[in-house]
Amino acid sequence: MYQLKDKVAVVTGASSGIGHAAARLFATLGAKLVVSGRRDAELADLVTMIEAEGGEAVSVVGDVRDEATAVAMVQAAKNRFGGLDIAFNNAGILSEMAPTPDLSVSGWRDALDVNLTGAFLCAKHQIPAMQARGGGSIIFTSTFVGHTVGFPGMAAYAASKAGLIGLTQVVATEFGAQKIRANALVCGGADTPMGRSVADTPAALDFISGLYALKRIAQPEEIARAAAFLASDASSFMTGTATLVDGGVSICRT
Repeated sequence: MYQLKDKVAVVTGASSGIGHAAARLFATLGAKLVVSGRRDAELADLVTMIEAEGGEAVSVVGDVRDEATAVAMVQAAKNRFGGLDIAFNNAGILSEMAPTPDLSVSGWRDALDVNLTGAFLCAKHQIPAMQARGGGSIIFTSTFVGHTVGFPGMAAYAASKAGLIGLTQVVATEFGAQKIRANALVCGGADTPMGRSVADTPAALDFISGLYALKRIAQPEEIARAAAFLASDASSFMTGTATLVDGGVSICRT
């Protein structure tokens, strides 16, 4: 497994799901963590869990739509651990699901504000901190929805997550010469609270699982391992990518 020893990492959306799994994995691999999300109790439990396993972590409670949260996360990394090397900008929501003519403007804006603007605000403040450290790795959680497949009723989610790929490419181009890499994980469905809100019955889960070449959805730890690879020096010549971690759903027709 890849090593993150002595690296400092921020993980957003760490209260549950992929972010929770990634924070624990990053800590196991040697990283010092700043974990963020909107739920104080869940973050406190995560910090306790990481510390019980021999790691170091601090939590920042906040909403990624608020620029002050992005500032606070970077400041916590500097104050507690001396700087920032890795950012896993993972926080996201499904928001409103409806056919495009029926989608409300507020539902559209919610998805873009959290999934795209929130990630932008995080990167905006993470980049200078990484410049001060002589480089770093930024990872965004995107999805195959809106990239390789269009699902009915998911216009806001798809547009917000597809926008992350464009943001990834620009950040990679702007800061590659300064040894800052940016990559997007193009994820398939995962067994998380968000994923279970879509696959909310056994029949729905069976149908969705059947769309994948692997005939199943991911466990959060599987996505976390892909994030750890992009965070580590093992991916040192990868930047600007939309890396498929989707169980073959993008290519499966059986």
